[in-house]
Amino acid sequence: MRHLAIALAAAFALATGVTIPSSPASATDFPYCLQGRETGYPGDCQYRSYRECQASASGRDAFCGRNPAYAYNRQRRWR
Repeated sequence: MRHLAIALAAAFALATGVTIPSSPASATDFPYCLQGRETGYPGDCQYRSYRECQASASGRDAFCGRNPAYAYNRQRRWR
């Protein structure tokens, strides 16, 4: 019984001490997508730079293109 209480206390301490990110990055946050047979269109859109995307595409049947959600996202107009 004592071991169960200790385990529950440790689980509670761990659960309250761990923070979860408030907002995960969406696909519109990254300007480049890895595109090809494996990923389709728009593809795997998690690359911040063209070079980073090219490094991932190297040796695969894939290429890099602009993320359409990022490219055509309208900027907010300030009044």
